[in-house]
Amino acid sequence: MVRGKIEIKKIENVTSRQVTFSKRRSGLFKKAHELSVLCDAQVAAMIFSQKGRLYEFASSDIRNTIKRYAEYKREYFVAETHPIEQYVQGLKKEMVTMVKKIEVLEVHNRKMMGQSLDSCSVKELSEIATQIEKSLHMVRLRKAKLYEDELQKLKAKERQLKDERVRLSLKKTIYTHLCQVGERPMGMPSGSKEKEDVETDLFIGFLKNRP
Repeated sequence: MVRGKIEIKKIENVTSRQVTFSKRRSGLFKKAHELSVLCDAQVAAMIFSQKGRLYEFASSDIRNTIKRYAEYKREYFVAETHPIEQYVQGLKKEMVTMVKKIEVLEVHNRKMMGQSLDSCSVKELSEIATQIEKSLHMVRLRKAKLYEDELQKLKAKERQLKDERVRLSLKKTIYTHLCQVGERPMGMPSGSKEKEDVETDLFIGFLKNRP
């Protein structure tokens, strides 16, 4: 008699479900044992029932099998990590490196400011003093350069003012000379010449229409 195909779905009847679980579990463990013997494979199987009870089978020590599985999965996931995850991991490592560099620079900066020197040796203090002297020398050179540039600007401004003064003085001399010889300087308004004769009449009495 040929068995009919069983629909794979949850068995609603509790008794039938427990019977099926027991039979299928035994069959699964039997197949696992046969596979380990026939193929010389390391096989392990674990099943938790609906109530949480553990059933297990292992062709060798199950703890060694689980440990081997964990090591394999860790190597597998590291090798198959998504490119974005790899990028994020790289950023995290870079961030840790940068934080350490910042901490080192902050310590160095405090020492350059004369702070946290208790842990410094004589050699370290000598190196710090040398660096400070070099930095101070560079600051003084830069300061002198800025003073020199400012002085050059002031000298250029002074020459410009002197040239303007000479130009105004020459213009004044020409103007005075022209006035002395009786010529009207260019640009001088015509009202500055001798007043032209204007006919005027003096009339005493009532106003009448004049011819």
